[in-house]
Amino acid sequence: MDRCVVLVDAGYLLGAAASLLAGEPSRSRIVVDHAAVVAGLRERAERETGQPLLRIYWFDGAPDRVPQPEHRRLRVMPRVTVRLGALTRTDGRWAQKGVDAAMHAELSELARNRACSDVVLVTGDGDLLPGMMSAKEHGVAVHLWAVQAADGDYNQSEDLVAEADERRVLDRAWITAAIHARESAAACQPAGQRPGVGPEIAAILAAPLPESPEAPPEGPAKNGVAPAEPTAPAAPHGKGVPTPKDLADLGRHQAPPPPVHAPSTLRWSSDKGWTDRPDPADAGLPTLAQLTTAEQRWADREADITAVSGDPYEVGQVFARRWIARVSDQSLLQQLSAHYPRVPHRIDGELLRYAARFGLLAHKDDQIDENDRYAIRAGFWREFSTDS
Repeated sequence: MDRCVVLVDAGYLLGAAASLLAGEPSRSRIVVDHAAVVAGLRERAERETGQPLLRIYWFDGAPDRVPQPEHRRLRVMPRVTVRLGALTRTDGRWAQKGVDAAMHAELSELARNRACSDVVLVTGDGDLLPGMMSAKEHGVAVHLWAVQAADGDYNQSEDLVAEADERRVLDRAWITAAIHARESAAACQPAGQRPGVGPEIAAILAAPLPESPEAPPEGPAKNGVAPAEPTAPAAPHGKGVPTPKDLADLGRHQAPPPPVHAPSTLRWSSDKGWTDRPDPADAGLPTLAQLTTAEQRWADREADITAVSGDPYEVGQVFARRWIARVSDQSLLQQLSAHYPRVPHRIDGELLRYAARFGLLAHKDDQIDENDRYAIRAGFWREFSTDS
């Protein structure tokens, strides 16, 4: 059959891309436009094989083989089939299980049934060598694609390279058309360093911890001068924005901070950091779930799969945009804005649970990274400043 098929080892493709663009193979260090990756694979496969595409098979690992948001987005794309292996954690490292075996089985089955004339393999694992040899014996031309290695060397099995009929390299220019490095510190930069962030968010992004002089002497006043109030520890060197851990230390050393509009320190509603007890007024604020109809819930899920990239800042914006659009009592907007920069406890918990659906928990010990939490909340408040 004169058609081509593409088999993608996502762990290899995205891990090698992360090494190339971010200096380490962690996929949490990159942002991937999966639609652009699929379009790029299809266009290049059809051009280099001279055959129309039958299908792209996307092989990846997932905890308990449960599809992650990126897998749900991929499997509704035309001509894309997702095959999942297990993702397990051993000695602090994540590893895929069953992906190579699934690729081997799919490759052998396609060749045996003469479903295609050309197969493109995007992988580097030598375990696929027997499957490659079997496909060739059935008359299938095997094209092996590599991701440009960060050090300019091979990042594929030499045996795999030697057995392939054709070999090509997906260079940096091809990779960066759909993948770019995540700026992990972007959410913690001052507003002036982040495009599109207005003054309302500047108080969040640029709030420093107070400097800490030496501890004052204890005891009664001397010479009629009362001892200075104890102060919080200084922020760690080079850290301009307080994290929940910093604020936890802050809470142990001084009284609660002034009202939320004072630009002294950022207050969090994270269970990891210190903050005021939820205001009784919080109870009057509806959650997004309470404002959402069944039809809207279905449409939201479709939009999350097909249109929302999963960038933490964007996730916060999308959540806030829906809340603003669906609340009927405009006084509730003012009531919520009055809590700035602290996201009310009930809404903050719902916001973080929503963010977790986009894979922000993956590879991070089932916790959302602090920088991502910060970006989610900054994106949330950004929508309120835009709306107002």
